[in-house]
Amino acid sequence: MTDLNFTHRFVPAQESPAPRALLLLHGTGGDENDMIPLGRDLDPTAALLSPRGNVLENGMPRFFRRLAEGVFDEEDVIRRAHELADFVSAAAARYEFDPNRVTAVGYSNGANIAASILLLRPEVFAGAVLFRAMVPLVPSALPNLAHVRVLISSGEHDPIVPVENAERLAAMLRTAGADVTLRFEPAGHALSLGDIEAAKSW
Repeated sequence: MTDLNFTHRFVPAQESPAPRALLLLHGTGGDENDMIPLGRDLDPTAALLSPRGNVLENGMPRFFRRLAEGVFDEEDVIRRAHELADFVSAAAARYEFDPNRVTAVGYSNGANIAASILLLRPEVFAGAVLFRAMVPLVPSALPNLAHVRVLISSGEHDPIVPVENAERLAAMLRTAGADVTLRFEPAGHALSLGDIEAAKSW
């Protein structure tokens, strides 16, 4: 079995068998505890798996390196996306949740690594909730995402993620066959109640 090479928290499902597992992916500077309350709020019964990013930027955990704000180290993005996808498979075996029923819930840097996995390892997620995501990379060929539902929730006034970048990500995932809902919240980069309520109803 692949070693579980991420510091992480796992919270078992509240019913058996678990209806699904949520992979909770924090933003820059977060850790494995940040997203647990949100995950439980979004789905009171799901198993929760929350890893800490393995990359440090000025002491702050992230899931991959960047060269500047909004400029990603694409080679590192690819390597880290495969690393995290392997971790999810290993964790499913270790904690005995269904690897075919994993939904990613990512915020900012966490949403970007989730989008990377969608584009590079399409079998890993059944669905994804991407808060404040942007295009993380452009793969050489688009995957088949016909089985995947994706919610992209963006901020109209986000200083980090331009509206057109979120629209480009949605278009890319739709072209790959995903069922994509793109919504814009009257907010900046921080999450709002509207984001959380939209994710719950989705």
